[in-house]
Formats: sequence, C-alpha cells, structure tokens
Amino acid sequence: MELDALFLSRLQFALTIGFHFLFPPLTIGLAWLLVLTEWLGWRRGDEDYVRAGVFFGKILGLTFAMGVATGIVMEFQFGTNWAEYSVFVGDVFGSLLAVEAIFAFFLESTFLGLYLFGRDKVSKAVHWFSILMVAVGATLSAFWIIVANSWQQTPAGFVVQNGRAELADFWAAVFNPSTIPRFSHTMSATIIAGAFLMAGISAYLLLKDKETAVARKTLKIGLIVGLIASVAAMFPTGHHHAQQVARTQPEKLAAMEGLIHGQRAAPLTLIGIPSEEPPELNYAIGVPGLLSWMAFGDGDAHVDGIEDLRRQGHPTPPFAITFISFHLMVGLGSLFIALTALGVLLLATKRIDNSRLFLKLLICSIPLPLAACQLGWIVAEVGRQPWVVYRLLKTSDAFSQNVAAGEILFSIIMFGTIYLMLGVLYLFILVKKIKQGPQPLVTKEI
Repeated sequence: MELDALFLSRLQFALTIGFHFLFPPLTIGLAWLLVLTEWLGWRRGDEDYVRAGVFFGKILGLTFAMGVATGIVMEFQFGTNWAEYSVFVGDVFGSLLAVEAIFAFFLESTFLGLYLFGRDKVSKAVHWFSILMVAVGATLSAFWIIVANSWQQTPAGFVVQNGRAELADFWAAVFNPSTIPRFSHTMSATIIAGAFLMAGISAYLLLKDKETAVARKTLKIGLIVGLIASVAAMFPTGHHHAQQVARTQPEKLAAMEGLIHGQRAAPLTLIGIPSEEPPELNYAIGVPGLLSWMAFGDGDAHVDGIEDLRRQGHPTPPFAITFISFHLMVGLGSLFIALTALGVLLLATKRIDNSRLFLKLLICSIPLPLAACQLGWIVAEVGRQPWVVYRLLKTSDAFSQNVAAGEILFSIIMFGTIYLMLGVLYLFILVKKIKQGPQPLVTKEI
C-alpha cells in the first residue's frame, strides 16, 4: 500500500497538537485558581490557603514544563510538513506568533520562576503579583495563539499578492470576526479544566482523610469557580461563538447541527445518528425553530443546510465526525454544570464530606474537561475542512511536496514514542505529588 504524505502530515499534526493541547488548559485554569487561592492566603493570613498554593503550584510548574516541551515541537511542523502553508501565510501567521512569544510567553515563564522559587524571598504582595502575572501571561499567550488560528477560520486584514497573504491591517487581522467569540469560549474551558483538577484532587485528599482542612477549602474553590465557568461556557460564550459560526462559517454550522437541507424554523438537533455520503441524519430528535433562534435571533429565520451549500459551490466538512464531536462536547458541558451545581448544593448543606460517591465522581471527572477541549478543537479544525485558510487555501495544497511519506511516518513513530514516555512520566510525577499531599510550611529561623 502506497503511503499518503498528505494524510500522514495531517495525522502527525493532529497527534502533536492534540497531545500539546492537554497542558495549556490546565496551566491557564490552574494559574487563575492559584491567583484566588494565594490572595486568600495572603489577605486572610490563612496557612491552609498558603499550603494549598505551595501544593498546587508544584503541579502548575510540572504542567507548564510539559506544555513548553510539546509546544516547541508542534511549531516546527509549519516549516517541515507544511511548507506551502508557511509560504502563503508566513507574513500574517509569523507576525502573530512572534507577538505571542515576545509579549506573553516570556512574561509567563519569568514570573513562574519567581512564583515557584521566590516564596519567603520576596514580600507576600510581590509573590501574589507573580502568580497574577503568570495567569495574565498564560492568558495573553492563549489569546495570540487563538488570534493566529482564528485568522485561518475567518481571515481579515490582509491582501493576496504574488501568491502570498500579506498583512495589510494588523488590528483587523487580530480582531477578525472569530477571535473574541473563540477566545472567550476557550478561556471558560480552561477555567473548567483547572477547577475540575483542583476539585478532583481535593476530593481524593478528603477520601483519604489527608490534610482535610486544606482539601475542604480548595474543593470549595474548585466547585464554585467550576460552576461559574461551566455556565459561562454554555452561555454566553458558547452561544456567542455559535452565532459567529452561523454568520461566517455556515458549512461548519450545518455539519455541527446535522442540518442536511436548509429550512426556516430550523430545529436544534439534540441527538441523531449521522452517516457520511450522502449526508444523512437518522433517528434525529430536535427542537423546532430553536436553531434558527439561537443562530440569528429569529425563530423563523432560514438556515442553510449541507446540500444547499454544496449547490452554492461551497465544499462542506466531514459530516459525521464534526456532528458527533460537537454533540459530545455539548453533552460534557451539560454534565459539568450538573456536577458542579450538585457539589455547590452539597457544600451549602454541609453534606459533602459524607458524599463519598460524589467525591469519587469528581476524581473520575478530572480528565473530562480535557476531553471536551479536544472535542472542541476537532469541531473547529475538522469543521473548517477542506480549507486550511477558510476559502483561500485548501489543506491539500498546503503540505510540503518534497517531504517523503516514509520520512513523515518515521517522525510520527518517533514522536509518538517520545510523547508516550513523556505522558507516562507526567502522570507518574503528578500522582506521586498528589499522594504526598500538601506539606507543612517550613519556617526559617532567623
């Protein structure tokens, strides 16, 4: 069987970015939770919050290191496997990534060192400021990465000259139609990931009857913040993002919602079984008019379907994977709201310590926000196909023509092996730190 260089290039990028994307959501979400935790420890003089900061700070440092290591590899692929893409978008994409590296990554990494190693060496105010700058830096880093990716989804602020996209209006490119909706929705997702990590670890400590005073306080933070972020991820950020997709990427919306034929008062599909070619949605159950209302604010508005868009000359993305990924993501989002709402109720009624089943559910739920992030990425990227830059450059025209399929396969096997080892090492160290639990504060004699 002849190897397909395009398929292997796409597979390699999916694997590397998928593995890398496990770590930034945890880093960003946990950093903001530590801003709150450290502030409570500083302003209240509460040793439990300080110990929680030390404990979760170690997890933050470990996760940040993994994100950096895997992110560097991911960026190199633009020049190796996607040379034609780099030639076409280099002027735009390179500028945006350069801003991310100069103004965001170095801010985050510099202050992380101060936060991890500066405790008791600087004032409490400066130490708290350091974790704030870590969170701000991580958020800015995410913003510029999303700007670069959003430009591919809804390109703006450019002109095409000599076969290349050249930057014409920097701020128009930055604030293209999908940047803010995607950024706000992604930030909600990162907070959920950090909150479930903190809540799940705290639940483990409570079940093991280990450092329960610290665990109760961090569990409370994780559940309350998690509930707020879970609701925000659904509404307003998720709703706002869906409206943007409806306006700017109708092919993606039709695939997400399983709308085969355009219609007025289009239904919002709750469940259904998709098939690819010809696109069909079997056993569909939906709410009439709700998709039209959510997309355009009018329950009687017309929404184009997959077949309509094809007749208009617009290629549509793979239907089944886009539909399934989107609905699984929404289902997980609903689960997050239910779990955190139940947790807040148990906190309010002071029954959470005796709710062992719920605490076990929280532990099992730690990876679920990461799964939701991966599904969201699949919807965004697969839902844009066959375009790598929407309606400008097709994915099939963007890969490196002079890189042999066998070379790509070798690199996939090599990176896959390395990432497997890194993943096992990360989990080993993470579990070891969790089992150790928060340690007593060491007071230095003067």
